[in-house]
Amino acid sequence: MAPSSDMMVMGDADMSKETTEPETNTSGTDNQTNENNEKMVELLKAVYHNGLTALKMFFDEVAGQVLNQERYGPVFVFQVRDADKHVYACGFFLQELIAKFQSGKDPAQWLASFFFELMNQHGEGKGLPTPPSGEEETKALIDHTLVPHCIAAVREEFAPEQVHAGLGFVPENGPVFEAGFPSVKDGNNVCAVPLHVLITHHLLNRDPAEILIQGLYNIREQHGLDA
Repeated sequence: MAPSSDMMVMGDADMSKETTEPETNTSGTDNQTNENNEKMVELLKAVYHNGLTALKMFFDEVAGQVLNQERYGPVFVFQVRDADKHVYACGFFLQELIAKFQSGKDPAQWLASFFFELMNQHGEGKGLPTPPSGEEETKALIDHTLVPHCIAAVREEFAPEQVHAGLGFVPENGPVFEAGFPSVKDGNNVCAVPLHVLITHHLLNRDPAEILIQGLYNIREQHGLDA
């Protein structure tokens, strides 16, 4: 059985040495002024440039593009090529990049770490996964890839403590993956991430379990538990 206390829902081609310019399609902004549109374009260009510059501190060949995701807004996809010419791709959200670049906590190392992890796990390159086509493929991705991976990851991270992990449903957010600590009896003891968030992270070559793990660490901190 899942823990019964409050729940916290977490939101959140060939490549050459030439880089591609970010796409700055501002369609769908009818309610914004031209000035706001121009500011957004400049922001996207600045974040894109900073991302490329940061990655070039670690990799000789870097490329990228900016895509507009209907649900999440601008998504920055960067690609790097290793010494053996294998290509690795990873995607990032606008707000998280802004936060990292403003944090002063070595954003270049943070960005590069995702590609080093891909290289460790996939020695011959890793492009972005192909999105599922239709309901059956989406269900298969959830049942056979996302759920088993997230369950194994959160239980391994917090072993030997018992961790509840599995699918759930939140009326305001729909289907979610939830994880929590049965040992916590009072207050918030469960974090829940909408399945569409986990799918998006997977399709950007980001580990979806990391969102859950961070949420569980937040719960432990709230209750004064040792991490």
